Amino acid sequence: MGKPLQGKVAAVTGATRGAGRAIAVELGAAGATVFVGGRTTRESRSPIGRAETIDETAELVTAAGGRGIAVRCDFTVPADVDAFRDRIESEVDGQLDVLVDDVWGGELAVEFKPFWETDLDRQLDMWRNSMESHFIALHKLLPLVVRRPGGLVVEVTDGDADSPYSGMLAYDSVKAGLRRLAHGLAKDLEPHGGTAVAVTPGFLRSEQMLETFGVTEETWRDAIAKEPHYAVSETPHYLGRGVAALAADPDRARFAGQALSSWSLMNTYGVTDLDGSTPDWGRWNLDVVSTGTAPTSVDASKYR
Repeated sequence: MGKPLQGKVAAVTGATRGAGRAIAVELGAAGATVFVGGRTTRESRSPIGRAETIDETAELVTAAGGRGIAVRCDFTVPADVDAFRDRIESEVDGQLDVLVDDVWGGELAVEFKPFWETDLDRQLDMWRNSMESHFIALHKLLPLVVRRPGGLVVEVTDGDADSPYSGMLAYDSVKAGLRRLAHGLAKDLEPHGGTAVAVTPGFLRSEQMLETFGVTEETWRDAIAKEPHYAVSETPHYLGRGVAALAADPDRARFAGQALSSWSLMNTYGVTDLDGSTPDWGRWNLDVVSTGTAPTSVDASKYR
């Protein structure tokens, strides 16, 4: 298999772990040079106590066949993003073909309760980490994207539509806001020959989710007993492969402004998860979750 993104340059914000890391790695596997940005390095501890670092992500990008460049950056700090942009200028003469905006940083703010009973400071931190950071990154990095026609901007969110309600007001507003960013950016980028989309994974087996259920990637099926919906979960690389395929598609402008999903990218490009499966969380959500059907009564293998 060739490397369709050979000679292309990507930047992934929030690339330390989860979907951001996997997207960076899969862009690298397709041949791209990938600037990976995040707060956690081997010398700078994670604010949420996680072990993953952007140094490791860059190494994984290179091991996959691309070129990974780690740049420590707090995307809520404009000066940091200026330095991130300057690194792209100095390393690759300012070339930026793909910008993936994946900063999240709201783990500590997830509270399933009425908004007025939540911790306000944590909710505001979620907003700053997940919305302000995206605005800052876009303002600083879009001038590089539009230097050449054909640029792609990807906003990573949760969900491909505004319903159903998650039960968390601030969380819902952030994720809907990111989808709206992609919608608006598509209009702004069109005169420059660029494309913007939002993308969402399904039930993600991120590093943190695996730990939450007390399993590893090798033993993830053991978690189905605790959470039956986990039977249709997916690795972050499933979405990463879809994004890489989208980036390599010369006709991707047909998706401008849309919210795409790991399962819709699978149906469009024929990508698979690491184990060769094709999880379809969208169909599972429609058939099982939204209808209140007991997941244990459904053959989950038909949705993989």
